[in-house]
Amino acid sequence: MATLERPVSQVRIQQTKADPGGWLSWLTTVDHKKIGIMYLVSAFFFFVLGGIEALLIRVQLGTPNNTFLSPDTYNQIFTMHATTMVFLAIMPLLVGFGNYFVPLMVGARDMAYPRLNALSIWLFIFGGLMLYSSFITGGAPGAGWFAYAPLSSKAYSATTGMDYWVLGLGITGVASIAGALNFIVTTLNMRAPGMTFNRLPLFVWTNLVTSFLIIFAFPSLTVAQVMLFFDRQFGTNFFNPSGGGDPLLWQHLFWFFGHPEVYIMILPAMGIISEILPTFSRKPIFGYAFIAYSSVAIGFLGFTVWAHHMFATGMGPLVNAIFSAGSFLIGVPTGVKIFNWIATLYLGNIRLKTPLYFAVGFVAMFIIGGISGITLASPPIDSQQTDTYYVVAHIHYVLFGGSIFAIFAGFYYWFPKMSGRMYNERLGKLQFWFMLIAFNITFFPMHILGTEGMPRRYYTYEAGMGWEIWNLIETIGAFALALSVLVFIWNMLTSLRNGAPAPLDPWDAATLEWATPSSPPPPHNFDRIPTVYSRRPLWDTKYPELDMAHEPGTQPLKRGEMLQRARAGQAEARDEGPIHMPSPTIAPLILAFGVTVAGYGALYRFVSPDVPVPLLGIVGLAIIAFAIVRWVRAAHADAAH
Repeated sequence: MATLERPVSQVRIQQTKADPGGWLSWLTTVDHKKIGIMYLVSAFFFFVLGGIEALLIRVQLGTPNNTFLSPDTYNQIFTMHATTMVFLAIMPLLVGFGNYFVPLMVGARDMAYPRLNALSIWLFIFGGLMLYSSFITGGAPGAGWFAYAPLSSKAYSATTGMDYWVLGLGITGVASIAGALNFIVTTLNMRAPGMTFNRLPLFVWTNLVTSFLIIFAFPSLTVAQVMLFFDRQFGTNFFNPSGGGDPLLWQHLFWFFGHPEVYIMILPAMGIISEILPTFSRKPIFGYAFIAYSSVAIGFLGFTVWAHHMFATGMGPLVNAIFSAGSFLIGVPTGVKIFNWIATLYLGNIRLKTPLYFAVGFVAMFIIGGISGITLASPPIDSQQTDTYYVVAHIHYVLFGGSIFAIFAGFYYWFPKMSGRMYNERLGKLQFWFMLIAFNITFFPMHILGTEGMPRRYYTYEAGMGWEIWNLIETIGAFALALSVLVFIWNMLTSLRNGAPAPLDPWDAATLEWATPSSPPPPHNFDRIPTVYSRRPLWDTKYPELDMAHEPGTQPLKRGEMLQRARAGQAEARDEGPIHMPSPTIAPLILAFGVTVAGYGALYRFVSPDVPVPLLGIVGLAIIAFAIVRWVRAAHADAAH
């Protein structure tokens, strides 16, 4: 197979401090690939926790008048399930893929800010653990993942659970913003020569748009959380009507973040699908420009439709009509992607591998979720369905049938590159069929229950309502769904140990992550930064006889000419000398730990009511100061070197 690289043995890596090796290397790493794996493993751990919480919910609702969970415990489990899946599982799983593959896809050696990248993963881990520590410090939050005022006020949520919700998600929010800035700078400034915006892989496109969504959406949530924390801890009245506040202010602030958050969770998933479908149909993606720029359109329109979550709050017919129109409009760029994906498969040389199964499953399930979303964009229909299980069905078809199916597709697609091993294809396909059937058994009946009037967020229901059989079926389906995840875990663990060695490019793909000199890629990614001549740079070198490189606005250029140019450039280039890579450092971990300690200090401000000493706050600030000094010294040493 033609490659873009020199032999790895000829490359010398230069660092001011050697990798310590072993488990310490994971604590000190600034390598985007290791950080990507840490995101994937930690987020999958939270995904399993969220799944266990979902099973507890389904057991409670499996039969009428069930007392398996008390009302308060149900509220806590219900809140933590949704919070976990949104903030600690789906989004960081997609960030993990982005961390690992965006630099590889754009031909970079690492992220633009490697230490900031390391800080992001540790803030995410510590923020998630802080949120879950609420279970043992007085009770988890119980006002729903949306934390509507006044349910989240001190009067109705008297424990510290909602404070942990604010502080834990605040810390993970800092991680998200830092990571988004890193993705933006990496994509804009570190692309390989010749990689114009119209040649970016579509997964990179969707990550770039998602990063801008995070930058503009998360501050709204942060402001709302700060207001809520002040209301709870210092007696302000931002959301208290008796003090001049407005509970609907919370909903506007939250959903101004919350609806772009839906696209933060689905756009990178769409990017994964846009890489897998052309690879396994053996043809270029149909309508590249439409898919790329429809992502931009979705990102823009995502900020114009937040109040369609508030049709039942009495905003008035004019406001409802405006947000309804925007909600219908955003279906257009989404539909463009679906038709282009189907056209990519049409007349393709299809190879039925596990990643393609999950990708096609994503398209089918997402269409169902999109259709139910269109019905909810109509204010009269939404006013009848908004507090029913119809909405629960919709969001799960979008986020599980959509994002989670795409995430599993990404796991199977990139597992050979990340591990150097092939997975068990038979187990992969078994998991797909098990998951697809179990998913629909679990969530499709919720459409029926919602239409029949079963309210969401209730911990139980009376017998004789006609809901018993559907809830029992859903509970059985939920446990089958959990079993399919266990099949995946078994497949990955056994394949890591006993899987066949993976070729460098097992799928015959077209993008640069498959052009690295080894699997997993070396710390420096590429022996020499490749030059890009089309949207399919790896196919340019593998199939020089094919003339598929013509792009709008450019002169046709045969792949043979491309390969000759690339090889000539490699031959004429002088030896770049040793490749300098940033050194490992413990400073990001220490800084993230200090921020978390300071977070606890904001909640437990004094040693005791009689000893007004902000001990935890002082300790947290001291750790932060120490970490910053370590950080600056490490950066200075690397710069001087």
